Amino acid sequence: MKARAIWVAAALSLAMATALGAFGTHALRPILAPERFASFDIAVTYQFFHSLGLMGIGFLQWKDPSNRSFRRIAVALLLGMLIFCGSIYALTFGAPKGIAMLAPIGGGTLILTWVFAAISIWRSRALAD
Repeated sequence: MKARAIWVAAALSLAMATALGAFGTHALRPILAPERFASFDIAVTYQFFHSLGLMGIGFLQWKDPSNRSFRRIAVALLLGMLIFCGSIYALTFGAPKGIAMLAPIGGGTLILTWVFAAISIWRSRALAD
């Protein structure tokens, strides 16, 4: 992924998180049990924060275009968000309870991706002081 593609993916993810957040607040809160709405709200929050992080990864890719790590990080973040947030969204809309087993996989993917991002930033010659 080039920087522009990463930024576009981040912007679309932010738009989706905004739309889902508004939908949740106005349409779902009145009809969902409080614990189900809280889970949905957590997914929206995680999608927002990780999308902003993805925007930052796009900047790093732009700053250091020869570093393939940032492309991989962007893909891993998108995958982690899809698995983590997507499984929670799916549960909110009535998916089988077994889908809940995907959330820790997505969360672990996000955690490991940020660790890998820290290592890649540290090792990047283009980002050196």
